[in-house]
Amino acid sequence: MNIKPLFDKVVVESVQTEEKTKSGFILPSSAQEKPQTARVVAVGPGGNVDGKEVKMVVKVGDVILFSKYSGSEFKVDGKEFTIIRQSDILAIVE
Repeated sequence: MNIKPLFDKVVVESVQTEEKTKSGFILPSSAQEKPQTARVVAVGPGGNVDGKEVKMVVKVGDVILFSKYSGSEFKVDGKEFTIIRQSDILAIVE
């Protein structure tokens, strides 16, 4: 797989969510919330976006928190990815 995002776009892969609650109950996938934590797998070059210069802050391998319903989801080779704008990233998890 070779995905090359454009401008201020970032390709992320969701980090696995807990399938059990702390008390040990197993949650079906329909009851789990959409993950908001992801690992960056590709970063666009930045540049001039909507008349503003955008410098990319995230890099491949960063774990990030992003807005709940942002981005576009897609599958490549059976794996699920999301493309989001850098401005939808809320924080880098260290």
